[in-house]
Amino acid sequence: MSARGKLLAVMGDEDTVTGFLLGGVGELDKHRRPNFLVVEKETSLAEIEEAFRPCARGPWGRVSGVPVSPCSSNLSRRSFLAREDIGIILISQCLAELIRHAVEAHSRPLPAVLEIPSKEHPYDPTKDSVLRRARGLFAPDDLR
Repeated sequence: MSARGKLLAVMGDEDTVTGFLLGGVGELDKHRRPNFLVVEKETSLAEIEEAFRPCARGPWGRVSGVPVSPCSSNLSRRSFLAREDIGIILISQCLAELIRHAVEAHSRPLPAVLEIPSKEHPYDPTKDSVLRRARGLFAPDDLR
């Protein structure tokens, strides 16, 4: 019996996510949770953060008028960082900036978090947390 590989997860605007879905990245797990999040103007910061990590440290939310902690909401159960079947999370750099504290708090090797450009926002290497960490591993002379 062969082991199944890990999935890519994608978080971004509609055009970015659609491009990856057309490339065959989209899947549902056995609990029918997608491995992608399309962020629109109506998407709240709490929803973005909860899709990224298991427990947002933001204010309590409301479900059907009842206050709930971020850890108990259904969104937190579909967090990409909490899923064992995801190996890489691709996140638009502009979204990563919105939840920078959560991106930088992630220190495990898997899933790897890679920041990608979007149609509206070009890639800025000075904001990429992975690139900043990699630069810290080498002396400036090693990069020439």
